[in-house]
Amino acid sequence: MKTTGILLLVTVAGLAACAPAAPAPRGIGFDDATDRAIRDAQLSSPQSIIPQARVNSIPGTTPIPIAQAGPQGVQSSDLAAAGIGQGPGVDPARTPGVDANPNNPAPQLNGTVALSDEQNFDAVSSRETIESDAERRAAQAAIRQQVNPTALPDRPANVGPNIVEYALNAPNAKGQEWYSRSLLTTQARSQRNCAQYATDDDAQRDFLARGGPERDRRGLDPDGDGFACGWDPAPFIAAFRN
Repeated sequence: MKTTGILLLVTVAGLAACAPAAPAPRGIGFDDATDRAIRDAQLSSPQSIIPQARVNSIPGTTPIPIAQAGPQGVQSSDLAAAGIGQGPGVDPARTPGVDANPNNPAPQLNGTVALSDEQNFDAVSSRETIESDAERRAAQAAIRQQVNPTALPDRPANVGPNIVEYALNAPNAKGQEWYSRSLLTTQARSQRNCAQYATDDDAQRDFLARGGPERDRRGLDPDGDGFACGWDPAPFIAAFRN
């Protein structure tokens, strides 16, 4: 009986010796020893760029040179070797970048205007007081002018013909011949006489006062539409309709 037990123990021990070794425990996100090595290298040297270790560990791949970032940042020569910047095959017309160095000074802002801090209570309260605010309000009130509304003045009766009334009651449009004109009324005469008026309204008013639109004593309306010196009734009509 004892002999049988001894043989059983020897058999079990032999089978255990022949069995393959159990795999090493794997952490979350690490599938083999290479990943663990990458993790350890990153923790010990966070400034190094390590991904090429994983790439170069794959059988049949060609090692890829990757620039190493040290305390002074990535060097231009390393960027050029990796095909970045002004290396071979890069368009020389492109504007070169700057080294990624954390010691580089901050960019200068030229020609900028600072934003107002009037909405910042802490900033305003540091330089303003209740008394200074009251003085400023008093200065603004002193220069303020208030105009009281008054009635519209009556239109004098001696200002000449009412060109607004004439525009609203005109039987034709600008450029449409409506009245007969003398052959002596030429464009040259019209331009010469129209130049004597400051505005087209003044010319139309004087034209009506001299017997227009039926009569054109100064030759201000050579096309016979009833409107002197290019005066147009359309703006008055549009204002009335609106």
